[in-house]
Formats: sequence, structure tokens, C-alpha cells
Amino acid sequence: MLTEHAKIVKAFAAAGEIVGRKKLQKMIYIAKKLNFPFYEKFDFHFYGPYSEELTWRIEELCNLGFLNEVKEKKGGYFQYRYTLTEAGADFLKHYDIHMPYLTECLQDMNEQNSRFLELVSTILYFDNFSKDAVKEKVFLVKSKQRYTEEEIEQAYRYIEQLRHKTEAPV
Repeated sequence: MLTEHAKIVKAFAAAGEIVGRKKLQKMIYIAKKLNFPFYEKFDFHFYGPYSEELTWRIEELCNLGFLNEVKEKKGGYFQYRYTLTEAGADFLKHYDIHMPYLTECLQDMNEQNSRFLELVSTILYFDNFSKDAVKEKVFLVKSKQRYTEEEIEQAYRYIEQLRHKTEAPV
């Protein structure tokens, strides 16, 4: 009944603390694009792929006491920190969610900054286009971020590294 909620809890169990709502959205989106079974629907918004469904699910998990959300004032904006609670860990024990390599991928993503994950997720959002067309899209829809050619190449390399992490050892 709450299987999709349990998958999000599993993501927190794998990643540990996640700082920032934008980072959280990008991590789940990237994991979904790596074929992890997250079923939230994502649309393209100002900061790249965004899921209102995921936002509601996170809010529900906080209300249930499975996730802890701490709101911190950072200069002119608020930042949110999310951690799994003991109740969340107990909740997860009721589900047999098998997602090999999720921990490796999410921990790696969690070490990246939000700006970079925004670029990676944007590239993945437009992955049905050619690489040159994706670059044009990035320069157009992310002009305020001022991404460079080198950052885009770095993002493509990072995507390949993540895909490599999800492959079974030979």
C-alpha cells in the first residue's frame, strides 16, 4: 500500500542526510533515469526536472514521522535538511525493496553539489536528443547558470560513471 513511500525511505537509508530540496529532487530523478524503480512523474521546471508527487510524498513521510526535516536560514533563503528517523527505519523493515547499487549511486550523488546535479538531471531530461541538441537546450534553458562546455562534458562523464555503478560485476 505504501510501497512508493517505502522506496523513498529506502533512498534516504541509502544516501544518509540530504541537504536541500532541489538536491533531493535531482537525486531521485537521476536515480529514476538510471532505471531505479521510482515512479514519481517529473516535469521540467525552473531548476530542471521536478516532481510535485515527490514533494507531496516527502511531506507525507515527514508527517508520518519517517523523515526528519530541518529548516535552516541560509543568508537570504531557507535550506532543508532531511534525515531518516528511527520510525522510518522500522517502517522500511516491513518492505522487501531490492534496489542493487542504489546506495553506491545515491551516496555518490549526495557528494555532488546541487548546481552540478541540476545540470546532470537536465541533460538526462533531454536524453532523447542528440548531444549537440542537448547542449543547445542546456545553454537555452539554463542560461542563468552559465554552464560551460567543460561542465557539460563533465556531466556526461558523470552520467556514464553512474551507469557503470549500476551494472552487475562480470
